[in-house]
Amino acid sequence: MSADRAVVFVVDDDASMRRSLESLLRSVGNDVRLFASAQEFMQAPRPDAPGCLVLDIRLPGMSGLTFQQELAKAGVGLPIIFITGHGDVPMTVRAMKAGAAEFLTKPFDDQVLLDAIDAAIERDRARRRDAASLAVLNARYNELTEREKQVMKLVVAGSVNKQIAAQLGLSLVTIKVHRGQVMRKMLAKSVAELVRMADRLGARGGA
Repeated sequence: MSADRAVVFVVDDDASMRRSLESLLRSVGNDVRLFASAQEFMQAPRPDAPGCLVLDIRLPGMSGLTFQQELAKAGVGLPIIFITGHGDVPMTVRAMKAGAAEFLTKPFDDQVLLDAIDAAIERDRARRRDAASLAVLNARYNELTEREKQVMKLVVAGSVNKQIAAQLGLSLVTIKVHRGQVMRKMLAKSVAELVRMADRLGARGGA
C-alpha cells in the first residue's frame, strides 16, 4: 500500500449497511476495511496510513460512544464519523465534545458522507505530520547534554548569557559555547524559533 493512501474503517453491525458503505467508498477509490463490532476492529491489524473511522453509534457489546472513549485511552487517533438512525442532541453533543469529526443521522446523502470522510482523512494526515515532526524535534532535544538542556531552558525563559553564567556558575565563554551547541543541534535559526520548539516539546518549564 502507498504510504499516503488512506484507509476508511467501517464498524457497523448491519451487514447490508457495511456492504453499501463498502460499495460507495470503493467507487471513489478508498481502501475500505469492514468490521461488525468494536472488538473485531481492536483485534485486527491496522496499516500505518492516514484514515478515518465510520462508526455506528449503536453496536453489540459496546456502544459507539463507549468505543470512542476506549480508542482515546488506547491512543488511537483516527478521526471518527458517527452514523446513526437514532440520533439525538445530547448524543451528538457528547460525541462532538469527545472529538468526533462528524455525526450523521441516517438516511444521509452519499456526498455528505464522502465530504465528511475527505475532511476527516485530511485531519488525520495533518495529525500524522504533526506527530512525525514532533518525533524529530524530540530526537534533536534528546541529543542535547544535560547542561545544554539547562542552558536551553534558561535561554527560552528570556535569560541573557551573563544571567545564565551566574545562575549555573559557569564562565560567559562556556555559556556561549553551550548556547551555540543548543542552536546547532536543535537546528534553530533564532531564539524565537527555539522558543517555539520548546513550547512544542513542553520544555520551557520542565527541561
